[in-house]
Order: sequence, then structure tokens, then C-alpha cells
Amino acid sequence: MATDVEIAQQFTPRPITEISDALGIDREHLHPYGRDIAKIDLKALNGKSGKKGHLILVSATTPTPSGEGKTTTTIGLGQAFTQLNESVCLALREPSLGPCLGMKGGATGGGYSQIIPADRINLHFTGDFHAITSANNLLSAAIDNHIFHGNQLGIDPRQIAWRRVMDMNDRSLRKIVVGLGGKNQGIPREGGFDITAASEVMAMLCLADNAEDLKRRLDRTLVGYNYQNEPVYAAQLDVTGAMMALLRDAMQPNLVQSFEGTPAFVHGGPFANIAHGCNSVIATRMAMQHADWAITEAGFGFDLGAEKFFDIKCRIAELDPDAVVLVTTVRALKMHGGKAKDNLESEDLEALQQGLGNLDKHIESVELFNKHPVVALNRFASDTDAEVALVRARCIALGVSFAETTHHADGGKGSVELAKVVMASIKKNSPFQPLYDLDLPVVEKVRAVCKAMYGADDVAFTKDAEQDLKHVEMLGLTDLPICIAKAPSSLSDDPELHGRPRGFEVTVRQIQINAGAGFLVILTGKIMRMPGLPKKPAASNMQLMESGIIEGLE
Repeated sequence: MATDVEIAQQFTPRPITEISDALGIDREHLHPYGRDIAKIDLKALNGKSGKKGHLILVSATTPTPSGEGKTTTTIGLGQAFTQLNESVCLALREPSLGPCLGMKGGATGGGYSQIIPADRINLHFTGDFHAITSANNLLSAAIDNHIFHGNQLGIDPRQIAWRRVMDMNDRSLRKIVVGLGGKNQGIPREGGFDITAASEVMAMLCLADNAEDLKRRLDRTLVGYNYQNEPVYAAQLDVTGAMMALLRDAMQPNLVQSFEGTPAFVHGGPFANIAHGCNSVIATRMAMQHADWAITEAGFGFDLGAEKFFDIKCRIAELDPDAVVLVTTVRALKMHGGKAKDNLESEDLEALQQGLGNLDKHIESVELFNKHPVVALNRFASDTDAEVALVRARCIALGVSFAETTHHADGGKGSVELAKVVMASIKKNSPFQPLYDLDLPVVEKVRAVCKAMYGADDVAFTKDAEQDLKHVEMLGLTDLPICIAKAPSSLSDDPELHGRPRGFEVTVRQIQINAGAGFLVILTGKIMRMPGLPKKPAASNMQLMESGIIEGLE
């Protein structure tokens, strides 16, 4: 079977000017990065203010460790709309170097449903992640520098909430001590690193309406507390102007294309298990204003990315998807039915039957938001007709729309049936209903999500989390939405509980205040905001060939 790199060599991308012309974007708003990538000036949002395409959200059931092809399905669905001569544009997240070099490899789709140039998108792209990393760490440097030069704000080094970030999985940096080496090297204190995808700067950029909104968010970012236990904000350190300068180009969404010429805005990359998991509001609006159909995705399963898409992104940006696609696979459902993850290719109808409970729960979760899901079965070569028929029958029994897709092997034509079903489904959807009211106490918001989305019996707050809650109340931020950081491989906060777990309690161990982004991060179980590399990382399979082609980035 041909590799993704070998398949990509079969296609010659159209000049990016042709892609932007097809969207009706004025050339004066186009900033090319070579022949097949461009940034789009935010002024392009002003040119078609009257147009609002239908928004389609793609989510998934709880995935296996290698993922279930949600991005590939999103791209394949976009290509299917292109096959049907529909006006369509994708709005996707940017890949992070951490998982690209860690466990998952690249994040630009697969087979005949990819966005290109995959190597550049996966590695560095237009530098947005580097700009976000630099802006974040400038604020970190300013905090320590302020303390070193007299500390006029009286910042308590023991209560600094702002952490450094880097775009790499590195467990050794989760907890560190900075300022060692003598009095000229700074003030020693405990600190640590998160991955850039979890940075609040990333969240702020992805949720901002424009540059002015982003600046306001940066200014109100909580960095810590002084010795009187009063909050200290980024604006008091006089570096948010410089942070904006670093983020100037990163605010502009990136335009690329799929193999079949489907336009794609790729912008922002927060993870859904440790952040809010959605691409930028700016890119989503750009897609909606320049196409009749805008297709976006939310990370990991519906319980993570899609819940945050509705309860955070849709609230803040006043969005409401017209259709919801729920991607699943036979192999994922068999794993949730108890089959070993290294033995998912052999037929096992009993395990599949047991695993359907996971699909049932996600369908119920979609319906909690007043949406009628379309189940897209991403078919693999090892799937048998009997297994596919079993999943189809379950959807029919539940009254849910279903479509089998083969976009990985067949490109856009492999998802034409899905596209037709999705277009028909928009008539069945009502305005979305959030899971909780913002004026509820924080504990009740957490309980609402854990019970409704995960199926938990209740939640438990540790002593540290209760102390964090007091800070939230002191700052008057109890009306913010919540962003729960949770294990992605389970509906619970225990990554080993597969299927549809019941009779469990979710443990909240910490609450982080993202005042600039406008939400509270609820850390559950053992989830970390800095991942580690696996024993054999994906990086060990990569090689730069003499031709300049990068092999192993899949």
C-alpha cells in the first residue's frame, strides 16, 4: 500500500492564488508563503459580511490511541462537497510538533484525503506556534525580570500562575526550578513548562474576534498574586504591546488546499484533552463568509472537543453549527468492547456489540445540545460487511442518520454519500442548547458536564482544587465557562476505563484561571498539560532524504 508521502507525490497543488480567487478573496488580502500557502489579512472578513455559510461540526466517538481518522474524514467530506460542485471551505487546527514527533505523527489527514503541503503544515508551517511560544515566554521573562529589578508590584514568587511553554513533548520540564546560579541569575523559584498547544496565549488567539480583542485579553491575563494576595495582571508588566507585535502575523489564518483543491483555513492548534480543542474563531468565520458550507472539527471525542466547541467557542463567538458529524470506526468500537488494541483487525461481532455502548453515549451527548448527529463510519480495509452492517443497524434502531465512508482510499468520491446525508440533516437541527448556565456555581458546572457528557455519578474536589475555587470566587470569575482537562481515551478520568463506564466519580485536582481566554481550566485525574514522549517516538521513523522529501511523517 502506498504511503501518504507517495500518494502526495501524485498531486500537483494549484497555485494558492487560484484557491483564494475561488473563495472570492481579494488579492490585496493575500500574503503568499511560497506557491501553495498564504496568510489572509483580517480585512478579508469585512468584504463579505452579508454571507454566512452553513457550519458543519465533525467530532468522534472515543478514539483508540492512534486516532480514528476524524481529520481525514473532515477533509474527505470537504472533498465530497467539491465533487458535488458545492461551495465549501474547511477550517482546521494546526498540528503541534509534540504529537507529530511523539505518538500520533502528522495531522494533515491520510490516504487520498489530505491537505497539502503536509510536511510544511506538520513541521513549523508559517511559524504561528513559534510566535505563540515566544509571546508566552516573553511574559514569563518579564515576570522574573520584574522581580529581579526590585519587584515594585510585590509579586509573590510562590504564587506565580504563569508558566513557560514549548512546542514539544518533554515530561522533564513539567516541574523545574529557575533562577539558580547566584544573585545575578535571577530569583530562585519553582516553575515549569506546558506544551504550546495548552498555552493561554493559544486560547486567546483562537477565541479573539480581532487584534483589539486579543490585546484586551492579553491585558487581563492573570499572571499571579502579590504578597497581599491581590491579583497581578499582564497589563501591569508593560509587555502586552510587544506580545501583540510577536503575534501580528500569527493572527492571520493560513490558507492551503486538499488534494482535490478544496480550500482549507488551518489556524490555531489547542489540544482538546488539555485545552479547548478548536481552531480559531477568525478562521471559522473566514470560511463561513467565503463558502456556502464551512466544515470544522473539534479534537478527540465528542465529550472533549465538541463539548468545549459548544459551551465555550459557540458561546463566545455566537456560532451554531447546522450539522454534526460523529465519526466512528469498527476497530474503536471493538476496543471499547474489550478487544485488545493490538488485535483489532480480526472480525469480532461480540466485542463490537459490546462496544456499541460508547457510540450510544456519544449520540446521546450530541442530542443534549439539540442536534441530530450523522454517524460516519470511517471504513478500514479490515472491516467486514457483517461488522459494518451491525453498526448501521444500531444507528437505524436509534433513528440516527448513517453513512459509510471510504475517503482514505477513494478521496472525495468515497464520502459523497456522507455529504448528501449531512446536507439533508440540517433540516433536523434546532438552535443549540448549552449544557449549563453561566451563572451556576463552578462546582455545579463541573458536575453538569461530568454527569451529562461522561456519565459520572458525581465529582470530588481535592483540597488544592477547593483552594483554587476560593481564588476564582475572590476574583469574581465564577460566571466563566469551564474547560475540563481529561483523559481522551475514556469517557471517565481514568484512561483505562473503556466502553461506556458507569458508577464512577471524576476527581478535580486543580483549577487554573484563564482570565484572558475567558474560561476556567478544570484539571481532572492525572492529566498533564505537558505530555511526554512514548518509548519509541514517531521522530525515530523520520528521515530527510536527499531529494528534500521527509519520510516517516505520517
